[in-house]
Amino acid sequence: MTTATDQPTGDTVKETRAFQTEVKQLLQLMIHSLYSNREIFLRELISNASDAADKLRFEAVTSPQLFENDAELKIRVSFDKDAGTLTIADNGIGMSRDEVIANIGTIAKSGTKEFFAKLSGDQQKDANLIGQFGVGFYSAFIVADRVTLTTRRAGLDASAGVKWESAGDGEFTLEAVEKASRGTEIVLHLKDDAKEFLDDWRIKSVIRKYSDHIQLPILMKKTEWDAEAKAQVTRDEDETINQANAIWTRAKADITDEQYQEFYKHVSHDWQPPLAWTHAKVEGRQEYTELLYIPSQPPFDMFDRERKHGLKLYVRRVFIMEDAEQLLPRYLRFVKGVVDSNDLPLNVSREILQQSKDVDAIRSGCVKKVLGLLEDLAENQKDKYAKFWDAFGRVFKEGMGEDFANKERVSKLARFYSTHESGTATQSVSFADYVSRMKHGQEKIYYVTADSLTAAQNSPHLEVFKKKGIEVLLLTESVDEWWLGSVDEFDGKKLQSVAKGDLDLGALADEEEKKAAEKTADELKPLLEKIKTSLAEKVKEVRVTHRLTESPACLVVDEHELSGNLERMLKAAGQKVNAVKPILEINPTHPLVEKLKADVEAETFDSLSLILFEQSLLAEGGQLEDPAGFVKRVNQFMLR
Repeated sequence: MTTATDQPTGDTVKETRAFQTEVKQLLQLMIHSLYSNREIFLRELISNASDAADKLRFEAVTSPQLFENDAELKIRVSFDKDAGTLTIADNGIGMSRDEVIANIGTIAKSGTKEFFAKLSGDQQKDANLIGQFGVGFYSAFIVADRVTLTTRRAGLDASAGVKWESAGDGEFTLEAVEKASRGTEIVLHLKDDAKEFLDDWRIKSVIRKYSDHIQLPILMKKTEWDAEAKAQVTRDEDETINQANAIWTRAKADITDEQYQEFYKHVSHDWQPPLAWTHAKVEGRQEYTELLYIPSQPPFDMFDRERKHGLKLYVRRVFIMEDAEQLLPRYLRFVKGVVDSNDLPLNVSREILQQSKDVDAIRSGCVKKVLGLLEDLAENQKDKYAKFWDAFGRVFKEGMGEDFANKERVSKLARFYSTHESGTATQSVSFADYVSRMKHGQEKIYYVTADSLTAAQNSPHLEVFKKKGIEVLLLTESVDEWWLGSVDEFDGKKLQSVAKGDLDLGALADEEEKKAAEKTADELKPLLEKIKTSLAEKVKEVRVTHRLTESPACLVVDEHELSGNLERMLKAAGQKVNAVKPILEINPTHPLVEKLKADVEAETFDSLSLILFEQSLLAEGGQLEDPAGFVKRVNQFMLR
């Protein structure tokens, strides 16, 4: 949005524009929330310069003229104590005027609104959230009260240079300038309390700490001790501050944990260290190197459908693309890192990636490495695995229904709530844990689905299982209903819903109880038929229950029909669902059912039968068609 000012400056016009509202908010947040970790601004700006070089290399594969007879890519850092400025310059791809406005005047990220909605006002918490969002260029204002950026996109004339300037106060100016060389130069006019970054040793130490892994050289003027002057003297000679080679090309023994962690922050724009990583060079039919990370926290927009995800793809150390989602399945979309192939063509496109057997082999290798890493955590670092599951378990479960080649490995890694761990609010029980605790003679893994942990824990379908001490898995996430369509057994044990079919506990059933229930069912046939007639529009069958010990009734469906929970989920998602009439199971020993046995008038019988049905529907998380009618009927009985 342009807000005034056409100021002639030679042959150019200076234009003043207002920042997007979200940018203003982000600037204020960073200035106040990130004060204690100010030095990261240099990492962010050098990271951007590195990305600009990567993009130039990629575009130059098909348009080598973009190098403009200067193919030696580098980043230069310099400072001027007298002027109080710090400068970061690169000869990467540069930006056009429109790109400057799009990349700096606005935030183009998906999920921006969700990001601001999650801000709490707590500086420490908000600082972590800002780290997940990625601050990039705006971090300059942590240390600078004015920033001047001059840039020209590779391939454009020298007259297409653009000068951008702002004091971070809500506005910025733009003007056209001459710039002979391509790339971007950022001049930070440092605040009085940030003059520490005008020190040669301080700057170099920050670069070595955060940016040692950057592939291209980061240059500064050489300083050395002058014995005659008895002082550090700056020479007119460049020195490279970083190692300037891709971290993934080095031997693992030569890389410290700190270097791995700093590279993760560069590649992921996350400020928190990763939970774990795997680094491997694969040789054989396919030659590629992979460096993959498991984050320690989920990004704030992990469930945003528009959000891009994937790995950075390089071919022979040349950057090809960001967010190469073809290299990992969607259920591993939280994984960050790089893949560097020796076999793919430099001009590979997303379309080619989708059809490439080479990419299929790399994808398969990456999946195996990630699953191996998670298996190691689950076995040897249980606390870390619990942290992983809390952050990403809901996404990872998608693999049980999506990755048929690795379904068994993914299933072994899954964790669930369980009646065995009823005192905890964490999903910590694996299928293997469950099987190890199965009772003698138990042949099935029992589970119940619900839309919340509380609803699952209090489900009437669990009553007989609690009585007999049989463990039941509590599946409370929407993804659970999805993977259950693909996973029907584990370790030879069939998965069985406690709310489907005619409950058969097999060897766990008490024969005397079973015979008594059959006798009761025969005796109550007239009552069951009468209730069925009364509820003919709502149920397809009424029978005596084997599940209930305390509740008067519950609803179940046949073995291969949609559960009530899944039916509600599909309807909420706007899908057409053929409604299934449930089966009403009644507890013959409950006082409410005893009342139905009595010789009551038809209207009372119908009303009480309907209350039994509606209570059962509410108990399993369903919604009543006529809530007011239900309240009225209950009130009538309470007043009698």
